Amino acid sequence: MTPTTTNHHTPILYMGPIRGGTDHIYRNTFADHFDGYDLAVAPFINCIGTNKIRRKYVKGLLPENNTGMPVIPQILSKSAEGFVLLANYLTDMGYDTINWNIGCPYPQVARKQRGSGLLPHTDKIRQFLDTAIPKLHGDLTIKTRLGREHKDELFTLIPVFNEYPVKEIIIHPRTGKQMYEGIPDVEAFETCLSMCKHPVVYNGDIRTADDFYRLSGRFPTITRWMIGRWALVDPYLPMVIKTGKESTTNKIEKMKTFHDDLYNQYTRVLHGPSHIIDRMKGLMMSFSLAFKENKKALKKIKKARTPEQYEAVVHHFFDEEAVWKY
Repeated sequence: MTPTTTNHHTPILYMGPIRGGTDHIYRNTFADHFDGYDLAVAPFINCIGTNKIRRKYVKGLLPENNTGMPVIPQILSKSAEGFVLLANYLTDMGYDTINWNIGCPYPQVARKQRGSGLLPHTDKIRQFLDTAIPKLHGDLTIKTRLGREHKDELFTLIPVFNEYPVKEIIIHPRTGKQMYEGIPDVEAFETCLSMCKHPVVYNGDIRTADDFYRLSGRFPTITRWMIGRWALVDPYLPMVIKTGKESTTNKIEKMKTFHDDLYNQYTRVLHGPSHIIDRMKGLMMSFSLAFKENKKALKKIKKARTPEQYEAVVHHFFDEEAVWKY
């Protein structure tokens, strides 16, 4: 595969924050088997008000639990005071940059005016930044979307962001209402890019190296890119993007080894077989998108109720049925 782009910078690749997916177990295990990501933004943690923070609440961000790659913690909050308390606690743990999530599209989050639900409320965002930024001990980045309902919501917000010392803006070019449906609006992203004084990270539907080369050719000033949901689908993708070369290893065998390592790691930290199996089923549904369609095998995986059943059907899939798609 040959890169077809005029952007000659070595891209800086972010592993996106996938709730219930790219936790510290996944990130560390990924780093044991694959390469290509320069850093990860961790799945968000909720602000817990102004109460004292206990270490167990941030267990997934403890430095000793994050040895695989550099990490930026992400906080979901509409309270500036609570955000500052949690952010500074994390900064004192060693994190010099904290990400504010105002892009989460899920209705149960947005209806509480958190995540993308905050985007129509320019005054509240300004008040948040006015209160939080002078009190933060580290740098602030923002992850956002084009808006909650309409893409022009971010057009209104970018001039506000430009007034503050924000380290970078990560933009997913969909609205919250779209969730992950429809085509990313790269024209709206281009407008945002032209308006923004801060460094911008592109995030959205980078599923193949060709997707990346097409986007990086269109946006040659962008050097930082976040791979979102496909971080859980194709672990080879970041290195293919960086090298322009397909892996020559036995992809299916390596994926099976990766899966088995994840399974063993989660078995050590999760309580009860159902919890472990549910987590692994979720990962397998993502992994399955990298293989040619096999509905029968996926149906068997979904039906597994015990560790023994799960192990048997998954190993049979990798050994006998899996055919790599890319």
